[in-house]
Amino acid sequence: MASATSVKSGVFSLPCPRFDVLLGMDGFHPKNDYYKALRSFANTVMPWYSELLTLDEKNPKRLFEGNALIRRLVRVGVLDESRMKLDYVLALKVEDFLERRLQTQVYQLGLAKSIHHARVLIKQRHIRVGKQIVNVPSFVVRLDSQKHIDFALTSPFGGGRHGRVRRKKNKAAEKGGEDEEEEDEE
Repeated sequence: MASATSVKSGVFSLPCPRFDVLLGMDGFHPKNDYYKALRSFANTVMPWYSELLTLDEKNPKRLFEGNALIRRLVRVGVLDESRMKLDYVLALKVEDFLERRLQTQVYQLGLAKSIHHARVLIKQRHIRVGKQIVNVPSFVVRLDSQKHIDFALTSPFGGGRHGRVRRKKNKAAEKGGEDEEEEDEE
């Protein structure tokens, strides 16, 4: 009989407890948000960068792919336009990528009172980027899309229809106003 082998699959793995300190500051609700960001940084940018760094500076692959990597990082807003060299990629940290999340951007723009409030607004579909409503707090906001972050048109915060409780209070206030007018007439 064949033995069952364990197949490891998953999106994240748990790092050391020292990362627990960072979670409250950045407003990550589940811890795996931070781990996913850490892993995507480690699995996408760093291997590409380390491979390019081993090549000669005049190598056509390093020139072509290095420029592509730098353009991509500048477009996302992680790397400054004045630092468009491959050597500056090494100085990047995970926190630079976490600053580009929609949750952080909503808080920094002042649309939310706290980073946790920003997460709630996004999950409840009150935030849009351009014309598209986004309900994923980990959505990476590009530099050119940053100026288009606003409340959704259907949201009560953005001038849309009021919520159930507010409509009920307004209706009760209208009825109360009508009753007072009838008493004044008598």
